[in-house]
Amino acid sequence: MKNILLTFLLSLFYISSFAQEITVKGKVVDGKNGSAIGFATVSLLDLESKPVKGGQTDLNGNFAFTKVDEGGYILKISFVGYAPLSKSIVITKEPTSFNLGNLKLEKGEGALLNEVVVTGKKNIIELGIDRKVFNTDQSIVSQGGSATDLLATVPSVQVDLDGNISLRGTSNVRVLIDGKPSTFGGGNITAILQSLPASSIERVELITNPSSKYDAEGQSGIINIVLKKNQKIGLNGSIAITAGRFDNFNGNGSLNYRDQKWNLSGNYSYRTGDRPGSGITNTTFLNPQTNVAPFSYASQLSNRSGQNNTFKVGAERYFSEKTSVALSGNFSFGNDLDRDDLSQQFLNANNTLLDYGTGLNSEKQIENGYDLNLDFSHKFKKPKEEITGNFSYGNSSEDENARIVQDFFSSNGAISQNRISSNRRNDVTNGTNSYNLQLDYTLPLKNESKLEAGYRTTLRYDDENQYSDTLITNTNNYNKDNTQSNLFELDDVVHAVYANYQNQLTKNFGFQFGLRTEQAYLNTKITGLDANGQSLITPSKLDYLRVYPSIFLTQKFKGDNQLQLSYSRRVNRPRGYQTNPFPDRSDRYNIRIGNPNLRPEDIHSFEFSYAKFWPAVTFTSSLYYRQVNDVVQSLRDNNPDELGGTISRYYNLSKNQSVGLELISRADISKKLNVTGNLNFFQTYFKGQANLGINDNSGFSYNGNLTTNYNFSKTLSTQVSAFYTAPRILAQGTFKEILSVDAGLKLDVLKNKASISANIRDILNGRKYGFTTDNGVFLQDWERRRQGRIYSLTFSYRFGQSNFDSKKQPKKTTQPEDDMGF
Repeated sequence: MKNILLTFLLSLFYISSFAQEITVKGKVVDGKNGSAIGFATVSLLDLESKPVKGGQTDLNGNFAFTKVDEGGYILKISFVGYAPLSKSIVITKEPTSFNLGNLKLEKGEGALLNEVVVTGKKNIIELGIDRKVFNTDQSIVSQGGSATDLLATVPSVQVDLDGNISLRGTSNVRVLIDGKPSTFGGGNITAILQSLPASSIERVELITNPSSKYDAEGQSGIINIVLKKNQKIGLNGSIAITAGRFDNFNGNGSLNYRDQKWNLSGNYSYRTGDRPGSGITNTTFLNPQTNVAPFSYASQLSNRSGQNNTFKVGAERYFSEKTSVALSGNFSFGNDLDRDDLSQQFLNANNTLLDYGTGLNSEKQIENGYDLNLDFSHKFKKPKEEITGNFSYGNSSEDENARIVQDFFSSNGAISQNRISSNRRNDVTNGTNSYNLQLDYTLPLKNESKLEAGYRTTLRYDDENQYSDTLITNTNNYNKDNTQSNLFELDDVVHAVYANYQNQLTKNFGFQFGLRTEQAYLNTKITGLDANGQSLITPSKLDYLRVYPSIFLTQKFKGDNQLQLSYSRRVNRPRGYQTNPFPDRSDRYNIRIGNPNLRPEDIHSFEFSYAKFWPAVTFTSSLYYRQVNDVVQSLRDNNPDELGGTISRYYNLSKNQSVGLELISRADISKKLNVTGNLNFFQTYFKGQANLGINDNSGFSYNGNLTTNYNFSKTLSTQVSAFYTAPRILAQGTFKEILSVDAGLKLDVLKNKASISANIRDILNGRKYGFTTDNGVFLQDWERRRQGRIYSLTFSYRFGQSNFDSKKQPKKTTQPEDDMGF
């Protein structure tokens, strides 16, 4: 299967080299006064009235359709309060750009109410020289799923079974929502994405080498998730219900009302279900200690069941066409019940059983959180001069009650003399308070140049209070374990200012240069008791001032060819769990410990990109190089306090280098079939570190994604999505390969007001997460799977009205702006 996928992707990029592009553009204006009409619906139909292209005009009434084939078309334009316009046009090979000029709409009271408007679908992928935009609202395979499920279908993005996000194979990626970090749920992006319905997302933007305008956090770049925002006047809404395997049930509903002064919105979503899983941990000690079995095999069966409720409300006030203020809030509460049933075997060098063990890890979690957001925007009289601001506050809490039981027996069934059974209770309370203050200003200058400047402060305060006790043998009483009870506090503060200058030196050549300065503080403190009950306080402080430059050089050529060379410096700051020095003993044979003295990773990223657009094909390629200093890695070693056990700690390694080539393309094979794919090839090198027992290590890897869409008719369509990640190296081992295939079918009913979707995720049951470790002391094979194949059925219904005069409609562009803006 993986070879078929690779061959198909290479064929897709081969097709990209034989095409050219024709662009059709124009401007929609009022027929009486000539004023621009923003948000008008523009459709390009073939001579059989089948939709070819479609979209909305921008703030200034402009629209443009790229990749248009030669031939005859019908152009239809409509907007509330105006009579619809229909115009026949003929497109030839030359010229490659057709400007239809001003297209006038005449007032027509109520004309649109009886008009049936045919609208073309957005392209799934819009490739820019500095970013890739994926219009995900047409995704079928993620229907009824979460944002995590949807991201798994986006080219260049990988998602593991715990919902952790990677970009180009690197997990240190910054995820933004509507261009800013989310304080919801304490900023835990994995939890946020798992609770965010896929149906609420309009598009996903991938920025692999961001400018200084953006937060410097994130080794591999930025994923910006843009949520849907209602542009329709009047009352509109939608509901969706999904039912699937393993008692999975999702429901969400949204309601929006908009007029000339207000935009009011509300949303509720509910999720419940089970996530069964399994796993193995097989360890071979190369030079076993006395009484240590050289071979140990562990397997587990797990299940995570739970439910989550999320509410979102918002109100935006338009004081004028240039000024607006918005207030919104997200509220979430839920609970989870986790259970792991463990089975272990310990064998001697002759593969004879010495001991075996059984275990039960159960944990109940209660999670609550909310955030509040205040946004404002003001456009000045000077075109494109704008100031925006945001203040957000988030609060989250989590209570965990865990029971960890492990019993060990010798091969004859008697109680083991080598290993001690245990029965432990862990109660953990987590609390997080997050703040974000952001101000951005754009000043257009002469000759299409502009200056951007801004300020941002992010504050995050975490505390984790853990209480642990153990069952006294042959009693029902528990005794507090001071060595496993503690309070961990973390303060993470970042202040930043930036400035970007952009200039178009010639018609085809432009540049952008930016500087971002960040002052960061990371303070941790652990408070606990030693075995004798004496107080222990261990503080740690880290503060640093860094400057992060970025530069972009862009050259355009004839035929819509573009080249760009870019450089940026970035940072990856340690996470809370990576800095917490208190051992995680949920698996006593595989203990994890953080390091409060970790330094942030220092990242230097170079990228050389090429983009080309043809009538039926879009194509970009990026050659990139990245060097990371002070690499944060988890290293595993023998645990001297537990016979046959391992322990992993986080360390800073000296250096990691990666060089790669990424190819992304979309091809319209026919009017019914289109294909989008990406391939990413890269070579990785880890510099050895003798004091940690790490040798130089290097290796080649690749990953790819392929999505096909086929329209059987105007109302019936299907989608198949597949991705493959080849094994890739770590400092001490290798990540295992992953292969997954999803498929979906969608039927529009009730005059396109409703749809029924059926999908299957992970058809081949290959979505897993695992790695192998070889540190010279032991070999370990670790693997986890979750859920397996998921079947689900979704019904969604949309309702609403649109009956407000356009002249009173607040003008607010929905077009994504490129980072370079050339």
